[in-house]
Amino acid sequence: MALCCRQLAAQGLIAGRDGNLSVRLAPDRVLVTPSGFIKSLVTAADMVEVDLTGKPRTGGTRKPTSELDLHLRILRHRPDVLAVVHAHPPTATGFAVAGEEIPGNLLPELIFVVGPVPLVPFGMPGTPELGDRIVPYIEANRHQALLLANHGAVTMGRTLDEAWIRMESLEHAARIIAAARGLGDPKPLTARAVERLEALRAQVQREKDA
Repeated sequence: MALCCRQLAAQGLIAGRDGNLSVRLAPDRVLVTPSGFIKSLVTAADMVEVDLTGKPRTGGTRKPTSELDLHLRILRHRPDVLAVVHAHPPTATGFAVAGEEIPGNLLPELIFVVGPVPLVPFGMPGTPELGDRIVPYIEANRHQALLLANHGAVTMGRTLDEAWIRMESLEHAARIIAAARGLGDPKPLTARAVERLEALRAQVQREKDA
């Protein structure tokens, strides 16, 4: 988790105290990043363990991330998710600030690695309002990534690496699409190509779950 924080900072996906992570350790045990720490300097010993209600399970004075409710909402509603990454990737967040979803029919890698990325209406960061906003988008188990209007992005995975890779892939795709728009009118993949990529992603998911 500390390495992931440092890499997110190094790649400009978070800045300063931005961003937060969670990893499910057991059915009722979750490790989260601490509140108020500069993520590029955070260490393994700084992480905070809580239960699924948010109650601390370890002593010490460190407080869990201010976005704890966001993470716990996802983990409670999605038993298939074992890790969550919340960051502020600049270009992907630019789409969210502009009120746009990232098109899901332009890049094979986005379709295969991340899947569809809906735009969740604005909810006040650090409050249950944000958690309320995301619940309808995670209940169907369809989405592995969300754009948060005027805020940032969230990615999920069965491992921290998977959630982390999805965040990097989401931002990379957003940059490519923004560049393509600057050059002209992006040309979408055919509906058949999108269907085949979605089927391949679903097949890989089933194999990993088997």
